[in-house]
Amino acid sequence: MADHRMTLTRRSVLAGTALAAPALLARRAGAANAIPAWNRETYETAMARSGRPVDLTEAQFAAIQARKPAAMQRIAAYLKAHLGEADPRVLAAFQQVPREYFHYLYDQHRATPGDAYEENPKPWALGYGSALSDYLGQAYMTQICRPRPGDVTLEIGTGSGFQSALLSRMVQRAYTIEIIEPLGRAVGRIFTPLGYDNVQSRVGDGYFGWPEVEGGFDIIIVTCAAQYAPPDLLKQLKPSGRMVIPIGQPFKRGQVLYVYTKDEAGKVHSRRDVGVFFIPMTGAMMKTPAAAAAN
Repeated sequence: MADHRMTLTRRSVLAGTALAAPALLARRAGAANAIPAWNRETYETAMARSGRPVDLTEAQFAAIQARKPAAMQRIAAYLKAHLGEADPRVLAAFQQVPREYFHYLYDQHRATPGDAYEENPKPWALGYGSALSDYLGQAYMTQICRPRPGDVTLEIGTGSGFQSALLSRMVQRAYTIEIIEPLGRAVGRIFTPLGYDNVQSRVGDGYFGWPEVEGGFDIIIVTCAAQYAPPDLLKQLKPSGRMVIPIGQPFKRGQVLYVYTKDEAGKVHSRRDVGVFFIPMTGAMMKTPAAAAAN
């Protein structure tokens, strides 16, 4: 990414390979029922429990795992190059969360774990017009959110579920909303088999956020291009909260990733970050002009 531009999809589009921190993250995040070890048997069991049965040979599973160390090194180098350092907690979460579990074509009912940890990171189709964003872009957006152990997060655009699974290893609780009903219903079943019991998902229009969550959110991460920052999301942002959102016209270049922060007095501040390209936020965003939303 020589020009510091991220090409991401609507769904979401970093040095060693054996970190001690993931186990600590799992316990702190409340994943007491996490699976004991990640191997072919636990992968296939978790997939079956999530309603997505798959059958891999031991050699196929081993080949996928063999690519992960290089992917971790790419993530670490990318974060260091663009943000000055790679947050060890972000790296630990990426090490812990098995990305191959999230590679799935939902409209075809077909697992695609062999696509995980690719050498040249890119978005991968999930079906229903959605995609799993590339892992470098997801790492970047995760780190600029600055997740902390006591945070409550909201993701707009669940997609594969990977982004909220990643956040759930670093925060107290993660909420996520998906507007595409068949995708949202299917992905809502994938967290429990991993023991990620601090993730809550639902089908709905993320434009309105999740107002029932008392106290609001420390982090809101939007993984679709909005034409402006939805007022309800800014209202649900806690003092000292951070919202990361791509803003720009649908299907056009020139979109920019913005970081919104709310100070202790409740005043909202924003800054431009990097150029991005996402497909648009659908639902109320497409029907509500900015002027109407402000009134």
